Amino acid sequence: MDLDTASTIPPTNRAPEAGSGEAAAVGAIPPACAPVEGPVTVAAPPARRSLARRMMAIAALWIGVLLLGGGFALDRTLVRLVETNFDEQLEYVQTALITSAEIDNFGDVQLYRSLGDQRFLEPNSGVYWQISGKGHDPFPSRSLWDRSLTIEGDHIDNAPHFYDSHQFEGEPLRIVERTVILPDSDTRWTFAVASARGELDYQITRIRSILVWSFAALGLGLMTLAMLQSWYGLSPLRRVRNAIQAMRNEGTNRITEPLPLEVEPLVEEINALLAHTEQQAEEARMHAGNLAHALKTPLTVLTNAATAHDPKLAELVFRETRTMQRHVEHHLARARAVGRRASGHARADVWPSAESVLRAVTRIYENTRFDLDGNRDAVVSIERQDLDEILGNLIENAAKYGGGSVFVTIDAERESDACVIWVEDDGAGIPPAERTRIFDRGARLDTGKPGTGLGLAIVRDVVAIYGGSVELDTSEDLGGLLVKLTLPRAAG
Repeated sequence: MDLDTASTIPPTNRAPEAGSGEAAAVGAIPPACAPVEGPVTVAAPPARRSLARRMMAIAALWIGVLLLGGGFALDRTLVRLVETNFDEQLEYVQTALITSAEIDNFGDVQLYRSLGDQRFLEPNSGVYWQISGKGHDPFPSRSLWDRSLTIEGDHIDNAPHFYDSHQFEGEPLRIVERTVILPDSDTRWTFAVASARGELDYQITRIRSILVWSFAALGLGLMTLAMLQSWYGLSPLRRVRNAIQAMRNEGTNRITEPLPLEVEPLVEEINALLAHTEQQAEEARMHAGNLAHALKTPLTVLTNAATAHDPKLAELVFRETRTMQRHVEHHLARARAVGRRASGHARADVWPSAESVLRAVTRIYENTRFDLDGNRDAVVSIERQDLDEILGNLIENAAKYGGGSVFVTIDAERESDACVIWVEDDGAGIPPAERTRIFDRGARLDTGKPGTGLGLAIVRDVVAIYGGSVELDTSEDLGGLLVKLTLPRAAG
C-alpha cells in the first residue's frame, strides 16, 4: 500500500527583501560566530568515581567503627580486671587486719600479731592502715608516721567500701573501709586500708598504651588487607578492559577469557552487544550491497540508452526510475524497522492498529466487506508504525485480490506463546508452489492490477526483524488466501 509521507522539517524563513530598511535590520539573523565579551567559563569535567576508592572508604569506615568499639570494650574490661585485682588485695589485707585486732584492758584496740607486709612498718611507704572508733584515738600503721587517714563521713559499712581519695598531696589513694564490732566491745570500729594508686595507674596506662598500638597495627593490617582484596577483587574488571583493548588493537570480536561467575553476566552482555553491533553492521553492508546491485541494472540501461540516443529514452527513464524507487522504498522500510527495533522495548496494541488500517482501506475499497474479530487486548513487541505498515500491506492485498470479503482475526491461536493474526479473503488464493516465491522482491502473480510486488517482501523482512514470521495457507471459511502473521507478545 502506497503511503504518502509528509516532511517533518519546518519551512525556512525567507530573508527580507533588499530595501526594507529597519525591518530588515530587525529581522536579520546574527552571525553564528559573533564575538562574546567577558571571560568564557568552561565547565569542569565531572569527577570520576572510583569503585576501588568507594570500597576502601567503606572498609575504612567499618574497620574504624569496629576497632573503636572493640577497643573501648576491651579497655573497660581490662581496666576493670586490674582494679578488681587491686581491690581484692586491699580487701585481703583488711581481712587480715580485722582478724588480728583485739580489745585491750583499757577498751582500746590493739593487734595481737603484726601484718606480714613490711611496708606497713616503713614511713610513707604508700600502703597504710588505720583503725578508728568513736571516743577513741585512731590507731594507725607506722607507715602513716605523722599523718592519719580521713574517713568519709559518719556512716556504717558492714561490707567493704572502696573509693578514691586525694587527701595526701601528690599521692592519690585507693581506700577500702569496713565497720566491725569486735568481741568485748560495744564500739563500732572502722578498719581502713589504703594504697597509693601509682602502681595501679601505671598498669592501666601500660594496658591502654598496648591496646592503642596493637589496634593501630591491626587497623593498618586490615586496611592493607582491604586494599589487596580490592585490587585482587577488581582484577577481573581489568582483564575485561584488557580484553576490550585487545579487540580494538588485535581485531578479535569476542571476550573468551574465563572469568569469575560475578563478572560473567557483564561479559555475556558485552559479547551480546558486540554480536548485535556486528549483525547491524552486516545488515547495513548487505542492504547497501543489495541496493547497489538493484540500482546497477536500471542505471546501466539508462546509460546505454542515453549513449545510443534511443528515441524511447523518456519512456525508459520513467520505467527504470520507478524500478529504482521501488528498490529504495524497500530498503528504506527495512532500515527504518531495524532502527526502531534497536531503540528497545517496542510495544503496540494490535486492535487499534487494525481498526485504523481498516478505516483507511475501506475508503479505497468501498464495496469490500471487512470483519474484525478476536482479542481486543492483544499487545505485541513491535513498533506501532511497523505494525500499521504490515497490516496495511496484508489487508490491502486481501481487498485488492479477494472477491469482496476480508476477515481479520486477532490472536486467533490463544494457546500460542506468540500472537497470531489471520488475514483471510475469498479470492483465488495462491498455489502452494508459488507461496515461497511470492515473497521475493518484485514477484507478482496477477500483473493485471497495479502494484510494485514489494508489499509481501517488506512484510516478510520487517516481521523477521522483530523475531516473527508470516505464512500462507488456504482459508477454510472463505476459500481464498489465509495469511498467518505471528508476532512476539509484549512482556508484562
